[in-house]
Amino acid sequence: MKIKSSLKTAKVRDKNNQLVKRKGKLFVINKTNPRMKAKQG
Repeated sequence: MKIKSSLKTAKVRDKNNQLVKRKGKLFVINKTNPRMKAKQG
């Protein structure tokens, strides 16, 4: 999982990416390609 200061570029890398907020942290998840995971840190 990549840790980024901004998730805007991580979200547009794949059309299946979703921006999700869990426990106060932002995540980019992708069900079809799990390599696209990112977290805002």
